[in-house]
Amino acid sequence: MIDKKVAKLINEQVNKEMYSAYLYLDFANYFEDEGLDGFANWYVVQAQEEMDHAMKMRQYLIDNGLHVELDAIAKPDKKFKTHTEVLEAGLAHEQYVSSLINKIYDVAFDVREYKTMQFLDWFVKEQVEEEKNAEDLLKKMAIFSNDSKGLYSLNQELKNRKLA
Repeated sequence: MIDKKVAKLINEQVNKEMYSAYLYLDFANYFEDEGLDGFANWYVVQAQEEMDHAMKMRQYLIDNGLHVELDAIAKPDKKFKTHTEVLEAGLAHEQYVSSLINKIYDVAFDVREYKTMQFLDWFVKEQVEEEKNAEDLLKKMAIFSNDSKGLYSLNQELKNRKLA
């Protein structure tokens, strides 16, 4: 049986991953409104990944005989003035999610919840990739944002992203 504190944190994370998906759909909407459908696609795929993360955690709890409780998903409320602000918010959010995963891992470690630690290893590695992707996109935007042809090319590149 999974420790109650660990289970509670994982259940909370299910809901936070769903919020992440909601947030990234909001980012996609922003980029659609701006006419950058490649950026919108990038965030739609990102939203799908976050839902996958939520579902993995949900299934882990269920596989261990636990009930999953879903909470209301908060409405993203931040308004952006620039494309870069959206990307910066994306990176900050991934860093926040990494801190949440690390907190769950810390509690699992403290109570010697080894199977949960092993389960969380995948998420720790995934967050390294998530942060790197967000940083890389921000760097590319810094390079190309003042060059319309470069921004167009980057947007075209981002249209090709598919859920892996």
